[in-house]
Amino acid sequence: MSQSKPRVMVVEDDADLAGLLVEELETEGYQARSWPAAEPAIEAFDDFEPDLVISDLQLPGMDGMALLRHIGERPDGPGLLMISAFGTVNRAVEALKAGADNFLTKPLDMDHLTLCVERLLAHRKLQDEVRRFRQALKPGDYHGMVGNSPSMRGLFERIGQIARADGPVLISGESGTGKDLVARALHAESGRSDKAFLAVNCAGIPPDLLESEFFGHAAGAFSGADKERPGLFREADGGTLFLDEIGEMPGSLQAKLLRALQDGAIRPVGTDREQSVDVRLVAATNVDLPARVEAGDFRDDLYYRLETFSLVVPPLRDRGEDIDLLAMQFIEQFAAARQRPARGMTAEALAAIRDYPWPGNVRELRNIMERAVTFCNGEEIAREHLPDRILNTTRLPPESSSSMSVPDELLAGDLLPSLEEMRARYVRYVLERVNGNKRRAAALLGVGRRSLYRWLDDTDPDNS
Repeated sequence: MSQSKPRVMVVEDDADLAGLLVEELETEGYQARSWPAAEPAIEAFDDFEPDLVISDLQLPGMDGMALLRHIGERPDGPGLLMISAFGTVNRAVEALKAGADNFLTKPLDMDHLTLCVERLLAHRKLQDEVRRFRQALKPGDYHGMVGNSPSMRGLFERIGQIARADGPVLISGESGTGKDLVARALHAESGRSDKAFLAVNCAGIPPDLLESEFFGHAAGAFSGADKERPGLFREADGGTLFLDEIGEMPGSLQAKLLRALQDGAIRPVGTDREQSVDVRLVAATNVDLPARVEAGDFRDDLYYRLETFSLVVPPLRDRGEDIDLLAMQFIEQFAAARQRPARGMTAEALAAIRDYPWPGNVRELRNIMERAVTFCNGEEIAREHLPDRILNTTRLPPESSSSMSVPDELLAGDLLPSLEEMRARYVRYVLERVNGNKRRAAALLGVGRRSLYRWLDDTDPDNS
């Protein structure tokens, strides 16, 4: 679809109805034009480049079915919505078989028609995104990470730059953002890619075994040490050692890790000899390490050493269109693995995942898509396949405050406003926060669009 307003072509020989449709569609934010017959509409098709065609079945000259078939032959053609005063089940089935996306009968309910237009355009956009995703998945898959958002493109570029160096790297970001994938990408892009990449979770090893795990031990060094163990540093020699949740490392080991980084040598438990190692250290954390340093829970000298190079992985809620791309990746992945029919999402389901703030980030999205694919028996995942916490969450526009206090502008004046005046002020306030989008405002207010228009008319006779 075009990056500008979606274009809707109306083909209708009833001039009054055509004018009404165009006016209604333009009110809803679309770019709409009408043609009285199929032939001139076809001639204008390439110049107008519609995203959706609304056509009457009964037209002078070439009828709507012929127009439908003509447009349907075009690759990546627009959505098709047919209308007729002579609607029967047979005609509807014929139109749908010929490629129409929906079929409405006259007299038209304008609210229902605009809702159908919104859904068809959203569905077409999703199909376009799926097609682009499938075409660009391999080239756009950066070492297992999918992302076209500016923040992720910037991250990929910075990974490539830092990978060429050899100093320690500190990766920070919320839980579930994919810090482990960033570490693997650093290794894959580096000159060490043909050597070992070892990963360890610092919070997953008992504290009394950490030193032996990292630096190895001699046989008999402690009870249960029946044989020599090289340790992670020696196993990763020449390659990369990834320490996840570095903030959970005990203070006693922090000092020894710092010494290993500074000297390039380790001393296995139970020995007096040092062994040289060539390891690039990559650490990750989802906690505020500077705050840990300030509190005395993390060594400042180790922090500064680890932060020779730093990377920040953005949270999913700040990655825009990446939510769609990742959702499609997971749908395809789980549908293939589970042999399920899901291929995409309905417009309503897609809107729901876009509005959700994703506190668990990519990991949470992956788990939810696995669940949705499992329970979906059709080709599209719908709202009912998503958990309640997503359906019951509505994000305010980015500039909105999360505070529950009443905005000052709603209580302006010396006297408390009446309920009617407060309603009028609040409606205007919501409209301002959604940049005048009346459909979005009506959804946030929990009322129908006609109710919103009536309220606006009550408070401002000039408002349309």
